[in-house]
Amino acid sequence: MSAGRSAMRMGPAELVQAAAMARRFYLEGKSKIQIAEEFGVSRFKVARVLETALERDLVRIEIRVPAELDAERSDALRARYGLRHAVVVESPSSTDDVDESPDPENLGEVAAGLLGELVAEGDVLGLAWGRSTINMAAALEALPPCTVVQLTGVYDAGTAERGSVEAVRRAAQVSGGDAHPIYAPMLLPDAATATALRHQTGIARAFEYFDKVTVAAVSIGSWEPGISTVHDMLTDEERAHYASLGVAAEMSAHLFDAEGRRVGRDLGERCITVEADRLRRIPEVVAIAGGQRKAAAIDAVLRSGLVTSLVTDTAAADHLLEKGPAPRPALDRADPDGS
Repeated sequence: MSAGRSAMRMGPAELVQAAAMARRFYLEGKSKIQIAEEFGVSRFKVARVLETALERDLVRIEIRVPAELDAERSDALRARYGLRHAVVVESPSSTDDVDESPDPENLGEVAAGLLGELVAEGDVLGLAWGRSTINMAAALEALPPCTVVQLTGVYDAGTAERGSVEAVRRAAQVSGGDAHPIYAPMLLPDAATATALRHQTGIARAFEYFDKVTVAAVSIGSWEPGISTVHDMLTDEERAHYASLGVAAEMSAHLFDAEGRRVGRDLGERCITVEADRLRRIPEVVAIAGGQRKAAAIDAVLRSGLVTSLVTDTAAADHLLEKGPAPRPALDRADPDGS
């Protein structure tokens, strides 16, 4: 509390009383009725004194969040897309070449905190493949007891980044619950191979949990090299084919155009992944993605109705908030093309 110049227009007795009442109300958490009884005045008098204290700068109220969180952008993004939760974190130091800006690593840590809020005891947590979800799992410090299931196969394109199984096991270890990983690639050479793998005991057991998932965490990729798992696993001819369909974004091996409509649905027949209709029925789906390069892809996925919450950064948020008319609110959970 601080006394400003305008507060000095109050008499000394008024100042002392107002300061005391404000201390009781704002710092000690007492109700207006309790304060009124203590000072022998009506609760309406207390309300007027508190209002005057604010107007005359005797009391200053500050709303503070951790420096890395941007509350204003978060609320604007939530309102624009009708999201249940939107958390925007400060982007790392800007670079002259936005093409070299990956998902900020701090997204995983913030998403881990959000997951700790959303998951309740007895829930089934689903984790899809993605660097952001892997970083999130590594940052988890506490989770209520829950079952953890893998929602997609692993990324297997000749790299060492195959952390989906480890992420599921890590989350289960933190929560003390059961883990149901999927030991299979996300993308298979043909539909017959994918079908055969889905019937293998371990994979089939994980698929049985898909309809029970209550909270899911997913990543988003743009249709570009290095920031789309599926893009990097396809041949040049296949990439050109899906690009001709207008692919703007990818999430859990599902492809979307700029309006959030699913395209290239035949690809799903070759993939080990949670189906879109099942994903749409999950009560809480948290997407984790950031960076200017992914802004258009994030917009596309939010328009799909598959996502309810978002963790992103200021670079992506600024582009999302600059766009035209607001799309269908995400919480409608409706497929934009009606199918």
